[in-house]
Amino acid sequence: MSQTTTGKSAGGFTEAEAERRRVRVNWLLSLPALVWLAFAASGPLLIMVVYSFLTPGDYVGVVWDFSTDAWFQVLFTRDIFDETIVTMADAHLSIFWRSISLSLMTTATTLVFGFPTAYFIATRSPRSRPMWLFLVTIPFWTNLLIRTFAIMELIRNEGLINTVLLKAGLIDTPIQMLFTDGATLVGMTYVYLPLMVLPLYASMERLDFRLVEAGYDLYASRLQVLRRVILPLVKPGVIAGSILVFIPSLGAYVTPRLLGGGRNMMMGNFIEMQFGAGRNWPLGAALSITLLFIVMIALIFYVRNVGKEGSGHG
Repeated sequence: MSQTTTGKSAGGFTEAEAERRRVRVNWLLSLPALVWLAFAASGPLLIMVVYSFLTPGDYVGVVWDFSTDAWFQVLFTRDIFDETIVTMADAHLSIFWRSISLSLMTTATTLVFGFPTAYFIATRSPRSRPMWLFLVTIPFWTNLLIRTFAIMELIRNEGLINTVLLKAGLIDTPIQMLFTDGATLVGMTYVYLPLMVLPLYASMERLDFRLVEAGYDLYASRLQVLRRVILPLVKPGVIAGSILVFIPSLGAYVTPRLLGGGRNMMMGNFIEMQFGAGRNWPLGAALSITLLFIVMIALIFYVRNVGKEGSGHG
């Protein structure tokens, strides 16, 4: 009887059995990587979850007594005398809001600068595009700390910008740019701009520019072509780039620490302080998990929007 009639493969197994064997082999081959991910990725996260329900030690570390005070302290404060609830944790909420607002502004700023950059690269000849992409990725070759110090040299009181303005007679005293939210925004925009450009370019490279020409042929203005033709087609790249910028900027530590000077604290700096000078590891762990929840919300938003975009084209 033929193999087609019996439904058996060359090894004597049915197609379903052969498929199950392939799946088992693939799982066995993936097992070392899955075990490594479980310990290297999930392990530290589980430690943070456990620590968030413990009691802070007298000097450092934790005491293995169950407590929900860390989660309570994320949003509320108690009176130091009678332990009654006084008010919302305004300091924590202000840090949360500053982190989210600066991350959103960083995302918007990188989009404003990254969109025309990606469009410029996508409209070059195919032979010259790799050179332009190479120039975009050059900052990644340098350590983040060095890049942040370079920004400091530009905007500090004795830096290049103030020196040029003073010598040109445009100002009488140096402008205080360092240790401000604006300095943090400039630094994070510079650091994360390539993460916006690359996804946008990936979407624009697949864009059929004949549609753009058709829009102009139908007497659409440049703004109308941008809003009704280009933006809808490159929307996945916009969303991907926004997520790639928003998530790391939300937990940024080095750039806000150096350019903000510790005055305008963000979530990354505040969490580090709890594990350091604050000596409150459970609160630091609870804040870390809270930050993770915010990131998960952003990722869910991204997945849902990409899913809708895919179903709309599918």
